[in-house]
Amino acid sequence: MRRVMFVQLKTGFDTDLGPSWIGWVDFNRSWNTARFHGRELRRTPGLWTGNFADVETGETYWISGPKRDRTDTRYGPATTTVDEDAVEPYEAFLGGAPLPGRENG
Repeated sequence: MRRVMFVQLKTGFDTDLGPSWIGWVDFNRSWNTARFHGRELRRTPGLWTGNFADVETGETYWISGPKRDRTDTRYGPATTTVDEDAVEPYEAFLGGAPLPGRENG
């Protein structure tokens, strides 16, 4: 399943201050593995459902659906990078359209 998602790097940054992106994330059928920017991320058991860890580096990431009011980060950064190939569906989403793959909820 391929979806436009909010992704934030957590490792090496104070609470929710890591860099963040809006981009395409490919999930496996069980939603336990995600691929983003060439990284394989696996869901971290026992933590919040949005926590994933890079299988090679161990870095942790938060992955969630983007918010229309752009309040995806709690404390920062002030700007979230929108990947070039996600700009069009993300802007349509901000205008009220459903995200691709989420037309039915």
